[in-house]
Amino acid sequence: MSTRVQFAPVEGAATLFTPAFCEYLTRLHDHLDARARDLRARRLAVLERALRQNVPPSHPPTSEANTGTWRVPPVPDDLKLPGIEISGPCSITSMFINALNPGPEGERAAGDLDDDEDSGGHRLIDTVRSAHNRLAAVNRELSFVDRERNRNYRIADGELPFFMHRERGLHLDEPDVAVDGKPVNAALLGTALTLFYAGRAQADRGQGIYFYLPKLEAAAEARWYRDLFDLSQRQLPFLARATIRAVVLVESLPCVYEMEEMLYELGPYAAGLNAARWDLKASIFEFVMTDPAQVWPDRFGVDIKTTPFLANIFRRLVAVSLKRGAVPIGGMATALPNPDPEVNRAAAEAIRADKQWEAEQGFIRGWVAHIFHMKTAGDPFKKLIGSGWKPTEQMANPDNYPVAIKAPEGPITAEGTRRNARMLIEYVEGWLGGRGAKGIDSLEGKPGIHPALMEDLATGRMSVAQIAQRIIHKTRETGTGTQHDFALVKRLLNDELADILTRRQGAETHERYRKALKIAMRWIKNYTELNFKSLGAYTRAELDAIAAATDAF
Repeated sequence: MSTRVQFAPVEGAATLFTPAFCEYLTRLHDHLDARARDLRARRLAVLERALRQNVPPSHPPTSEANTGTWRVPPVPDDLKLPGIEISGPCSITSMFINALNPGPEGERAAGDLDDDEDSGGHRLIDTVRSAHNRLAAVNRELSFVDRERNRNYRIADGELPFFMHRERGLHLDEPDVAVDGKPVNAALLGTALTLFYAGRAQADRGQGIYFYLPKLEAAAEARWYRDLFDLSQRQLPFLARATIRAVVLVESLPCVYEMEEMLYELGPYAAGLNAARWDLKASIFEFVMTDPAQVWPDRFGVDIKTTPFLANIFRRLVAVSLKRGAVPIGGMATALPNPDPEVNRAAAEAIRADKQWEAEQGFIRGWVAHIFHMKTAGDPFKKLIGSGWKPTEQMANPDNYPVAIKAPEGPITAEGTRRNARMLIEYVEGWLGGRGAKGIDSLEGKPGIHPALMEDLATGRMSVAQIAQRIIHKTRETGTGTQHDFALVKRLLNDELADILTRRQGAETHERYRKALKIAMRWIKNYTELNFKSLGAYTRAELDAIAAATDAF
C-alpha cells in the first residue's frame, strides 16, 4: 500500500513516511479525499451566491443541533485554564522553544498553539519540521543551535503548556506529497502526521491531543474532521483510548452562522470555539466584495470592542459556548517588544484593555504572539475568573446576539491603503523566505508610538481584500475625494518599496523585496477579479513565475 504514496525528498521526510504511516495516510485519503473536494465545491457555491446573486450566508434550518439540549462532552481540565496561549510557527525550532519556555516574568503560557497554518511557510519542509519538532517537544528533547548568533535553545525545566496543534485547512493540497499521483489534502496530511507521531507520544504520556480546526465554513466540514478522528482511532491502536478534542476557529463568515452545528457535528471531539478575529474580517471582505454599500474604512481603525456587529458576533460565540458547555477562547495580541520602553508601555496598555474586554465578555483565554507580553495578556482572564465572577444568564443566550453584517463607521484614507500596501510587501518578502508570520511596522519611519505587529496570512488577506475592494468600487478618500484605482495603488506600492529598500541591506534581500512587490500586485489583481485563491495554494515555482512576469497592473 505504501507504494501509492510519493513524497519530495525534503530533509527529514523519509523518517516520517514509513510504510506504516503511508498505509494509514492512504486509508484516510481513500475515505476522506473525495468528500473534502466536494466540501470545497460547496464552499465555492456559497461564495458565488453571495458575490453574483447577493445572497449572503445565513443560519441553517431548525434541527436538533440548534434546538436540542445536548452539550459537548466534559472538557479536559487543562483546556479550561484561564490565561493565555502563545502562538507561533512550530516549524521554526527556535521560536517553538521560546514559546514553550517562561516569559520575562518567569511564567509559562497556559497553552502553546504550535502552528503549521497561517504562521507556517506552507511547504512540505515546514510540515515535516513541524512533525519532528512536535514529537521532540512532547518528549522534551527539542533543542536548536543558532550558529550565526551563537545561541543555544533548549526547553527549560518545569511543566510545559498544553499543546494546541493547528494544521493547514482542508481547502489546501500539499503538492509535494501524492497518493496515486494526485496531491494529498494538506489538512489530512498534517493531522495524520501529528496523530501518528506527536499524538502517540502524548497518548503514551496520558496527555490530551488537542487541535484547532482552521477555516471551517460549514458544519459538514466539522463532521469531516470527526470522521477523520474516528477512523484514526480505529486504525491506530495507540489512539484507541486517547483523548482527542478540537476547537473550531470561527474565522469565516459562514461559520458564524453554524457555530452550534459545528460543535454538534464534532460530537465526542468538540471542546470549544475561538474568536479568530483577523481571518473573520478577511472572510467578511470576500463575501461582501461586490456590494458597494459594504466598503470598509481603514482596517486598523476597525476594533472588535467598538464595532457593534463584530462585538455581537463574538458575544454570540461565547453564548453558544456557555449554552453547550464548550470553552470560548479569544483573539490575538500581536504587539512585539521594542527597544523603546514607551512603545512597550503603550502596547501593554492596549493589550491589557483588549484582554480585559474579552474576559468581561466571557472568554477564558486569548492568544499572544510573543512571550514579552504574555503576562500582560493573560492576567485579565486570571484575575476576573479568579475573583469568582460568572457570566450572566443573558450572556448564555445566543438569541441575544443576532448576526447582522454592516459596514463599520470610519474614514477611508489613502494612508490606510498605503499601510496595507507596505504590509503586503513586507509579508510576501517573509513568505518568500519561508516564514508565514513576520513582525511588521507599517508606520516604519513615521513619528509617534507604533510597535511592530506580528502579522500573518490572515492580515495579508485583509490587506489584499481591502485594497481590491476600494479599486473595484472606485472608492474615494474621505475628505480629499481622491479615487482609488490601479494607478494609485501601484504608486503607493512602489513608494513603499523604495522606502523599504533604503532601510534594508543586501542585494539578495533587495531582490526578494522586488519579487514581493510583483506578487503583491498579482494577489490584489486576483481579488479584483473575485479570485480569492490563498497565497498558501501557490507553489514557490508559481510565485517565481509571477515575479518574473510583467506587472499585474
